[in-house]
Amino acid sequence: MPDRSPGVTVPGSTDALREVPSGVGAATLAARDVTSRRWLAVFRLGIAALEIVAILGNYEYVLGFRSFATNNFFSYFTVQSAMAAVVVLLIAAVFALVAPRDPAWLGIVRTLVTVYVLVSGIVFGIIVAQASTRDYRVDVPWSDTLLHFVVPALAAIAWTTDSVIAVNPRVPWSTVGWTLVYPAAWLVYTLIRGADVGWYPYFFLDESQVDGYLGVALYCLLVLVIFLVLTGLLVVVNHALASRKDRLRARRAAPSDG
Repeated sequence: MPDRSPGVTVPGSTDALREVPSGVGAATLAARDVTSRRWLAVFRLGIAALEIVAILGNYEYVLGFRSFATNNFFSYFTVQSAMAAVVVLLIAAVFALVAPRDPAWLGIVRTLVTVYVLVSGIVFGIIVAQASTRDYRVDVPWSDTLLHFVVPALAAIAWTTDSVIAVNPRVPWSTVGWTLVYPAAWLVYTLIRGADVGWYPYFFLDESQVDGYLGVALYCLLVLVIFLVLTGLLVVVNHALASRKDRLRARRAAPSDG
């Protein structure tokens, strides 16, 4: 049996890490990964800063309403997920600057937060579309545009870029189950609080606007399905991009013939 040449670890395997022969191509690819992660860190910091601007701008905007209540503002799923995104993006940016790869738990949390801000944008788009068929008006100021459309799109780009670089552990399928924990807890809190104070952050949670509790249940079921489908899609994309990068590393690391 021929001697095995020194190897380098290829991260991203779902089970055990694999080893491939080391070479100039592998070193070059690793250096590019480090540079890419640093740029990704800057991008994450930029998104976090933009998210903060959007939250503050939206808060200033709603201050102009007589019915405004601070507790109501912070009860919106969009606002809570946006604040969570700021924290996670800052943590992820630090790891991208100082560590060769993120811990596995951070990949899961990043995926969950990305799903939350994406669903916030999708649901807001549905609300705006539904407004034309109901007796209320939905204004979309610049801060809402940032919160619900621009930032989610940028967060999706950052998440995808990380999957393309593929130096982090793959996002496990268990993430699909975890994605419902926070939304379910938020829903229970919102329904209990709404019944007590007579206010709901979204029309489909108010039984008087959606043909009773059955209407509320159907809307909530639809949103929960969106959470599951979107999370599953991100996991599939993550695994596909990681496999592609594994193959690329193996080809570049293998010693050339002759």
